[in-house]
Amino acid sequence: MARKSTRRRRVLITGGAGFIGSHLCDNFLAQGFDVICVDNLLTGSTDNIAHIRSPRFEFIKSDVTTYLYIPGPVDYIMHFASPASPKDYLELPIQTLKVGSLGTHKALGLAKAKGARLLLASTSEVYGDPQVHPQKENYWGNVNPVGPRGVYDEAKRFAEALTVAYRNAEGVDTTIARIFNTYGPRMRLRDGRAIPAFMTQALSGRPVTVFGDGRQTRSFCYVDDLVRGLHALLLSDHNGPMNIGNPKEMSLEEMAQAVIRITGSRSRIVHRPLPTDDPKVRQPDIALARKVLGWEPRVGLAVGLKRTVRYFRERLRRDKS
Repeated sequence: MARKSTRRRRVLITGGAGFIGSHLCDNFLAQGFDVICVDNLLTGSTDNIAHIRSPRFEFIKSDVTTYLYIPGPVDYIMHFASPASPKDYLELPIQTLKVGSLGTHKALGLAKAKGARLLLASTSEVYGDPQVHPQKENYWGNVNPVGPRGVYDEAKRFAEALTVAYRNAEGVDTTIARIFNTYGPRMRLRDGRAIPAFMTQALSGRPVTVFGDGRQTRSFCYVDDLVRGLHALLLSDHNGPMNIGNPKEMSLEEMAQAVIRITGSRSRIVHRPLPTDDPKVRQPDIALARKVLGWEPRVGLAVGLKRTVRYFRERLRRDKS
């Protein structure tokens, strides 16, 4: 729902010191918004927002599962607080479930109190190990609720259900973004996801680890493209869910080879056993985003990987100094 006012629009971003959240902070500041960043720094870092020197930016260290209140008007809420890599949610299963349930409840309650539009950061993981390919928004998924990945998958599925319930029962203006694999600067070097792992290993001259036979596929979206899509969805009238990701599919073996080439590394690829319930395929159908938002990715893989490699080189250099 469009909002017209003489004052600057104000957006709250939970998980705003994380990888995607920090890029959202930059985006909305550049677009003239006042930005409130809330993060408990469990997996986020103030390093990601240290460059921001704007009087229109406020950082609040807080755990959204226990308390979320912001004085004054809030026009938009982007709920991005959550561990997001398998390494994180396997180590933090309770916190992952709590932020998906209690944290989403707090964010929706604030949206109701402020009359704000809320965008829920959901995930392609709600599709589980999909039996439909590519994945459309009307696919219900194939998820193991008691498997090792269930804490994240079910937290996000519950968060979607709660968001829809608040929209239908309480009239809260909401939308849901199902985010597919995303990469770019500010990813943590050792967060366990494919591209950070491949880049850290290749730049360090270590073997690049690919799980299984490497033929399982993913679709990688550069973070600038993702942020552009999320911004458009937030300011639209669409309630979601909507896939936001890059429909170009590739195998993890191919991605490992691409990272080795672009880093100029002499690393070799080694294979390790596939983790339990690891999805065999992942590819978004983005027809809805194209139709409603006029959105699709623009940044090619070679360009995106070069930008990301520059960041990883610098981070590794800083870590050694």
